Amino acid sequence: MTTTVEETPKKSLNFIEQIVENDLQEGRNGGRIQTRFPPEPNGYLHIGHVKAICMDFGIAEKYHGTCNLRFDDTNPVKEDVEYVDSITEDIKWLGFKWQNIYYASDYFQQLYDLAIRFIKEGKAYVDEQSAETIAQQKGTPTEAGTNSPYRDRPIAENLDLFERMNRGEFAEGSMVLRAKIDMAHPNMHFRDPIMYRIITSHPHHRTGYTWKVYPMYDFAHGQSDYFEGVTHSICTLEFEVHRPLYDWFLDQFVEGDYRPKQREFNRLNITYTVMSKRKMLQLVQEGLVAGWDDPRMPTVCGLRRRGYTPQAIRNFIDKIGYTKVEGMIDVSLLEYAAREDLKPKATRVSAIFEPIKLVITNYPENQTEVLQTENNPDDEQAGTRDLLFGRELYIERGDFMEEAPKDFFRLSPNGREVRLKSAYIVKATGCDKDAEGHITTVYCEYDPTTKSGTEGGNRKVKSTINWVNINDSVEAEVRVYDRLFAVEDPSASDKDFRELLNPDSLKVVQGVRVEAALAKAQPLDKFQFLKVGYFCVDPDSTAEHLIFNRTVALKDTWAKKV
Repeated sequence: MTTTVEETPKKSLNFIEQIVENDLQEGRNGGRIQTRFPPEPNGYLHIGHVKAICMDFGIAEKYHGTCNLRFDDTNPVKEDVEYVDSITEDIKWLGFKWQNIYYASDYFQQLYDLAIRFIKEGKAYVDEQSAETIAQQKGTPTEAGTNSPYRDRPIAENLDLFERMNRGEFAEGSMVLRAKIDMAHPNMHFRDPIMYRIITSHPHHRTGYTWKVYPMYDFAHGQSDYFEGVTHSICTLEFEVHRPLYDWFLDQFVEGDYRPKQREFNRLNITYTVMSKRKMLQLVQEGLVAGWDDPRMPTVCGLRRRGYTPQAIRNFIDKIGYTKVEGMIDVSLLEYAAREDLKPKATRVSAIFEPIKLVITNYPENQTEVLQTENNPDDEQAGTRDLLFGRELYIERGDFMEEAPKDFFRLSPNGREVRLKSAYIVKATGCDKDAEGHITTVYCEYDPTTKSGTEGGNRKVKSTINWVNINDSVEAEVRVYDRLFAVEDPSASDKDFRELLNPDSLKVVQGVRVEAALAKAQPLDKFQFLKVGYFCVDPDSTAEHLIFNRTVALKDTWAKKV
C-alpha cells in the first residue's frame, strides 16, 4: 500500500516577484538582486510605508539579495534627525534588517558633477523665472508648453550661474536648473523638469550649509539607485508616470549592461483613516490627536502604542497583497489580523469596567484562598497564575439584574446560578441600592462543592462571569480607542476632513478594577480583558497610575459600546 503525503500548496507569486524571477532567469544584472527602502526623513512612518517596507525587504530576503535603507534627504527645509531616528526604530521593530544605511546626501557631489555634465552637453539650463511662471508655461495635458526665454542661454553662462547658485550668491526661488527635454511632450514630467533649486535658509541635517543647491526627487532618485547598485527600484503607483523620466535621466549617462529598473505597485488606502502626511501633520499640529504616536493614528509608532504587534501588521500586509489596481482596504482586516495574532499570545485577565460589590454571605468572613486560573487556553505552555478569592468581590454592573427577563442568564435573585470564573457557582439572594435607586451591592451564596478544577467544578451552568477581589484588585485608567474618522473614506468627502473626525474615537474610563498581577505589567505588555477585547499597557503607565489602551475589541463592534 502506498501512502501519499500532501504538500503544502505553494503560495502564488505577486507580479513583482514574477518580474524578479524572470530577471533572474534571464541573468539580468548578473543575477544580482538589490532593493532599497527610500523614506524622506520629514515625518513618521505609517502603515502605508510598511507595505513598501515589506516589499523592499521581503524581495531581498526571498531571493537572497540585499536591501539598503536610503534616506531621501534632499530637502533640508522639512527634514530632521528626529525623523531619521524614528524611521530606523520603526523598521527594526517591524523585524527587518538592512544591509547598509545610505543617504541621498552621500551622492550630492556625484549628482552635482552629473548636473554639470548635463549643462556642458546642452541638456540643462538655468532658469530665472518664478515657480508660478514656470508652472504656467508648462501648458496642460492637451496643450503644449511654452519655452522659457532662458532655454537657449549659452552653456558657459549656465555653468557660471549654476556654480554661483551653489556658492549662495542668489536668493532662494530666484533661479533653478532645468533639464532641456521637450516642452511639447505628452508626458508633463518631460516638459523641462526642474533638477535643482536653491535652499540657503535651512542647514542640512548632515551637510550643514555646505550645499546651497539641492537636487529634486526625479533627478536624485534614479541616479542614487544607479550609484548604489540597485537592481529593482520598487515604488507605489503614483510614481508610474515618473518612470519614463527616471529612464531618460539614466539614458543620458549610463553605459554597460547594468541599470536599475523601476516597478510600481498599488499604495495602501484604509477605511476610516487618512494616509496623507500633510493631513496627519495637521491633526498633530492642531491638537486633534495627542501626537504622532496617538493610538488612533495609522503611524507605526501609533499602532505600536495601541498594542499592534509587528507580526500582526506584517500578516495584514501579506493578506492584502500587491497589485496594479488602486483600491480601499477595510480596516476590519487590520483589526482581524491583530486578533488572530494576539489570541494565542495574550494572557486572559479580568478587568471590571463598571464595578459593583458582590458579597458572598455564606463564605467565611476574613478568610481567603488562592485559586488557579489558566493564562491562555490556546497555549498549553502559558501555564497558570494565582487568584486571591474572598468574601467580597467586584463584578460588572451589567452582570446583575434585579428583575431579569427569561433570557438573562447572569446574576439575578430568581434562583438562577452562574459560575464565577475559575472559582465557584453562586446564586444571588438580594441587593442594596442608594438613594437614587442605583444598585450598590449584590448579595449571593456560593456552593463550596463546585470549585473549579475539582470534580464538582464540572457542573454546568449557563453563564460564567468575571470578578476581581476587592482587597487586592488595582484601579486603572482604560483608554478605549476606536476608528479616527466617522466615514469610510474621508478623502472622498466634500467636507473638510477635520469635520469628519469620529467624536467617539477615544473614551477614557476611570475606576476600572483589574487583577492584582497587572500592577507589575510593563509598558506594551498585552492582555485579553475577558469578554471585552485586547489591551496593552501604555508607555506612560506607572505602578501608581495604570493605563491600558484598547487595541481591538473581541469582535468587530464598530459603533457599539464597549
